[in-house]
Amino acid sequence: MRFPLALTAKIARHIIKHKMLRTPRFAMVLQLEPLHTCNLTCTGCGRIREYSTSLKDMMSLEDCLGSATECDAPMVSICGGEPLIYPKIEELVDGLLQQGRIVYICTNGMFMRKKMRDYLASIYSPNLEPKLAKLVEDKLVTEKEAETIRKGKSDGRPVIHPSKWQYWNVHVDGLEYTHDLIVEREGVFKECVEAIKMAKFLGYQVATNTTVYKETEVKEIEQMFEYFSSLEVDGHTISPGYEYDAAKKDMVKRLNKQPEDFFLTRKMTREKFAKIQEWGQRFTIFGTPVYQEFLAGKRDLTCTAWAIPTRNVKGWKAPCYLMTDGHYPKYQEMLDTVDWTKYGVVGGVARDPRCENCMVHCGYDPSGALGTNYQRGDNWKNIKYNFGAKPQPYREGAKVNAFNGMTIGKGHLAEAKAAINSPRAAMNGAQAAFSRKAEPQDHDHSHAEGGGGCGSGDTTQRDELLAKIKKDT
Repeated sequence: MRFPLALTAKIARHIIKHKMLRTPRFAMVLQLEPLHTCNLTCTGCGRIREYSTSLKDMMSLEDCLGSATECDAPMVSICGGEPLIYPKIEELVDGLLQQGRIVYICTNGMFMRKKMRDYLASIYSPNLEPKLAKLVEDKLVTEKEAETIRKGKSDGRPVIHPSKWQYWNVHVDGLEYTHDLIVEREGVFKECVEAIKMAKFLGYQVATNTTVYKETEVKEIEQMFEYFSSLEVDGHTISPGYEYDAAKKDMVKRLNKQPEDFFLTRKMTREKFAKIQEWGQRFTIFGTPVYQEFLAGKRDLTCTAWAIPTRNVKGWKAPCYLMTDGHYPKYQEMLDTVDWTKYGVVGGVARDPRCENCMVHCGYDPSGALGTNYQRGDNWKNIKYNFGAKPQPYREGAKVNAFNGMTIGKGHLAEAKAAINSPRAAMNGAQAAFSRKAEPQDHDHSHAEGGGGCGSGDTTQRDELLAKIKKDT
């Protein structure tokens, strides 16, 4: 099977139940944002800018777990901000698993190895030594970290352990140069790869999460899939970059760059995703084949943003993950109050101008599963895709030149400086680097865990939390 039977069956039962009950709208996936603090400043992400006045705020553990119960989505995607910064992340994951939910931890990967070392410490016995020796040999754990693991863990807190119900969902937007450029920090791709290798060695399920932008080369996307397939990553989520308000404002104000130079139009999306169905056969692409047809421009779908609601420190965010017209205290109140007919694109016409270029998965992927704009044969397509044979790891992907940036001395910081200072260097391709307005940044990338800036301007709201994280790493 392409996807684990237990997970597929759980989601199918949920859909069938609500179809039989004739529920007009129901949640498929909860996007849970317990905080918006982050250790990176990814280009194209407006989250930490949109919620810049509440970066110090966090949802309580009880509120997080209560929100999952309230909307009763079978799957919860814990995002943010960086969710591994959330002080109660272990208790949150454990609580959601106890509720019987499928859990995705959407992370930039910088704190993954620390969380996995905590897991190893919690189960340490002399029998673990062969695995520990292998991790040290592969330089995924240092000798000092191995010694800490051997001391064990006795604080009584849960750990994030391997489970068939939980995935690490690691943000990767390309190979080394491209990814480090987009996250605005060198060394991040390398850390993501090491964290993924360690996770697979220890038996975790791992997926990658990619957003495609105007400057992303289609060939590089394919090479990225090939490389991570060789690492036996369990699946991939991919979505087009969309110019939502908060991201556009940040693009202009902080980077002095026009959004149209970075984000995709609907036409560009179809061009970039022309091979998505072919990729879906070669690699385990999460998402329905109907959504893949939509991305490739072979059919239209109607947005079902209500199927993937977002809950954060302000409440239930509406109308969708990317657009904010209001926050509601209760899930059902949001469903009943929002006029959903005002959003999306129908018959090629945008109901709201902000929706014109949106084809993102959080609005349209559930449409393929729920039978929106149903065409004859759609159900069979979904069944065949889900229950079909899982693509085998692409071993040749190990030959992909994945480390094409900082690792070989061609990081984006050097090229950005060259582009600014030398027109000739810009002509040689350095102009692809995004030059930033002057602002203090921590670009120490020696090990990636626990550093880096977050947004611009006053950082005092998050300093205490980040200091605690750095102390614990």
